[in-house]
Amino acid sequence: MECVTIYTTDKGGADFANFTHNDVNFSFAELLPEGPGGLIEGPIWIFIDWVLPELSGLEMCRRLRADQRLSDVHITMVLEQDNAEDRRRALKAGADDYMIGPVDRNTLLDRVMALHAQSHLRNPHHVISVGDFVIDLGAEQARWQSHPISLRPNEFRLLRYMLENPDRVLSREELIEGLGKKGEPIDLRTVDVWIKRLRSGLKAVGAGQLLRTVHAKGYVLDAG
Repeated sequence: MECVTIYTTDKGGADFANFTHNDVNFSFAELLPEGPGGLIEGPIWIFIDWVLPELSGLEMCRRLRADQRLSDVHITMVLEQDNAEDRRRALKAGADDYMIGPVDRNTLLDRVMALHAQSHLRNPHHVISVGDFVIDLGAEQARWQSHPISLRPNEFRLLRYMLENPDRVLSREELIEGLGKKGEPIDLRTVDVWIKRLRSGLKAVGAGQLLRTVHAKGYVLDAG
């Protein structure tokens, strides 16, 4: 079953019930100022309110468009009123389209389902490039300086998440949550096993020194 995530800056939107149609599951999540947490997997759709508590909807849209993970997602700006200048500014900031708020669950589902039926917006060959690393999501292949890295699925996802958060110390709890495994009965020491396997794969291609342990804090990938 395909999973589609609908992100909205409306806190209440995160509590909307999931909906399944034609083997596609549509789920809702809250979009925080720092952007989606964890891995971006499957098609995602983003709805940004024009006015937000911490920053403007326009600024959030610009930030999301600057995020390599979100370069090809569909962003809708939710305007407070039908104003030609606001529409122009929304599109200029990087929104794909706009709608007039307020919106509810059915409104969001109708919009997403209509467009999703036309095409899958996430590129199946989406590539993440950070420093000497290249992650091909479609092929599920990681490379360092053009050398393929042999990894199991968990270690591939771990490397991807660390490359999406380069040069940042990540705790074991953050790594579990980032890989979408929050709530699962996972011993924190399991993370150490993932790290050991990932480090082995990196070492085999000459990049083992880039994955560091930070005592009492976690791990960091010096992707530079």
